Amino acid sequence: MTTTLGPIGETTHGRICRATLAIETRRPGFTEITGELARFLRQAQAGDGLLNVFVRHTSASLTVQENADPDVRTDLMTALDRLAPRDFGWVHDAEGPDDMPAHVRTMVTDASLVLPVAEGRLQLGTWQGIYLIEHRDRPHRRTIVLTYSGS
Repeated sequence: MTTTLGPIGETTHGRICRATLAIETRRPGFTEITGELARFLRQAQAGDGLLNVFVRHTSASLTVQENADPDVRTDLMTALDRLAPRDFGWVHDAEGPDDMPAHVRTMVTDASLVLPVAEGRLQLGTWQGIYLIEHRDRPHRRTIVLTYSGS
C-alpha cells in the first residue's frame, strides 16, 4: 500500500483543516487508513471536533469495521461479491464487468464518514478501524478528502 498525505490547509473562519490522502490499491479488498487519519489529526493539531472522510470515487468506498480478525474482512468481501456479482448481466459494462458491481457495492457502503475526535484522537471502539474498500479488479490511485473541524 502506498499512501500520500497532501498539505494541510486551514481556513480563517473557525478551525477547519483540509488535506487529501492518496491511496494506491492493487485489487479488490480493504485497506486500513486509520493510521493515516491519526497522522493527519496530529499534523492539524486537532483538539475536539469532527473528522469528515470522503472518497472521491464511485467505485471505492469507506467503512468503519473490525480491525482485529482479518477473516471479518474476507467474509465481508464474500458478502459484497454475492450481493453484486460480476456476472449478473449488468447493462452498464463499458468499463468492464467489474464496474457496475463496484457502483452497487459503493452504494450499499459509504462514500463518506463523519468521525468524532476528542483531544486530537479518533474516538473509535477497541476493535474498530477505518478502511478504504477497493471494488475494482485492477490497481487504482484513490483520493480521499479529509476535513477536520473543531478546536
